[in-house]
Amino acid sequence: MLSDRRPILLANARVVDPSRDFDGIADVLMADGVIREAKKGIGAAGVPEGTDVIDCRGKVVAPGLVDMRAFVGEPGAASRESLASASQAAAAGGVTTIICQPDTSPVIDNPATVDYVLRRARDTAIVHVHPMAALTKGLEGKEMTEIGLLKAAGAVAFTDGARSVTNAQVMRRALTYAGDFDALIVHHTEDPDLTGDGVMNEGEFAARLGLLGVPKAAETIMLERDLRLVGLTRGRYHAASVTCPESLEVLRRARDEGLAVTASASINHVTLNENDIGPYRTFLKVSPPLREEPDRVALVQALRAGLIDVIMSDHNPQDVETKRLPFAEAAPGAIGIETMLIAGLRLVHSGEIDLPTLLRATSTRPAELLGLPGGSLRAGAPADVIVIDLDQPWVVNPDELKSKCKNTPFDEARMQGRVVRTIVSGRTVYEVV
Repeated sequence: MLSDRRPILLANARVVDPSRDFDGIADVLMADGVIREAKKGIGAAGVPEGTDVIDCRGKVVAPGLVDMRAFVGEPGAASRESLASASQAAAAGGVTTIICQPDTSPVIDNPATVDYVLRRARDTAIVHVHPMAALTKGLEGKEMTEIGLLKAAGAVAFTDGARSVTNAQVMRRALTYAGDFDALIVHHTEDPDLTGDGVMNEGEFAARLGLLGVPKAAETIMLERDLRLVGLTRGRYHAASVTCPESLEVLRRARDEGLAVTASASINHVTLNENDIGPYRTFLKVSPPLREEPDRVALVQALRAGLIDVIMSDHNPQDVETKRLPFAEAAPGAIGIETMLIAGLRLVHSGEIDLPTLLRATSTRPAELLGLPGGSLRAGAPADVIVIDLDQPWVVNPDELKSKCKNTPFDEARMQGRVVRTIVSGRTVYEVV
């Protein structure tokens, strides 16, 4: 339920603002939908009359998360996830901005569909929603879309969703053309010919389960090709989901050459590995597939070092009919928008990364890459703010999650930490009472 937009003071909190490299005890004052101040002693100095003062002692206050890769079913598949249900799940998970993907029906490949999504979100969603538009018409990989017109209509980046553009000439043209508009190309790097009928990571575990594997080379070959094309065109490029050390090495070389290259990893790939699939658990069938534990560790190290810029949910709702099937036949995808931050806190509690690193990758950095005003608690920034109780224990119950589909890889997982308040444009849209 949306509250009014009275001024809000979050007092006595541990404030973590990666945009300012700030981590300390402070207050955050919001009014008229923006951050007024974020520093120590605001409450003691006095606040405007009627301010809602909330004591956040023992809790963390941070910028709202920006989820850079989430499938939302509108238009065409609202039964899997609507903008309304996705936004409710987002608010519960501390996500104040959803970046939705274009693989809808119809595909988001023209300005009218971009406008439809933006209008529908304004009418039904309780968090910000921005669409990525298709990179090629109909996601067919043959002819690039009108990038300039789509960006003017409100598309924040360009991608073919879970499909890779295999035609190198088409990708080269798209990168060249996008450069004229300073548009970001986000690409799923998985060679479909090498992937073939594979359903999980190629290796000993897949062999033991009797399942066809997907080699890591399917990812690295496509990524290597893309980055050679970036070298030719000097376009802005973002790898949608890297999963293995071989890809990290390709990225590192491109960075060393001064290319404008960034990358995401999904929350699933930094917190889970192929062993979690266990006895054919289809909720852990994702694309790209979960890799081995050394691959997961390498991703976390790359996140800590800044080689991986963004952690995203890769939220992909699938209903019972497409998941309650033999592993090889089940659709890939897992919901994650509500559990992205909480799963990430596992890495914080285990000492693998610190909290500012997690928040930078889930909030500040995606906002920067997409040119959005969030991800910061600086004065004048949008009042998109979350309050986190780092120690609250809970068990993930799929029936209590707000997504329409319940295909969570964290079914019955024990978690430590929870979002207790989410504020969007100065209004509380989620609160644990």
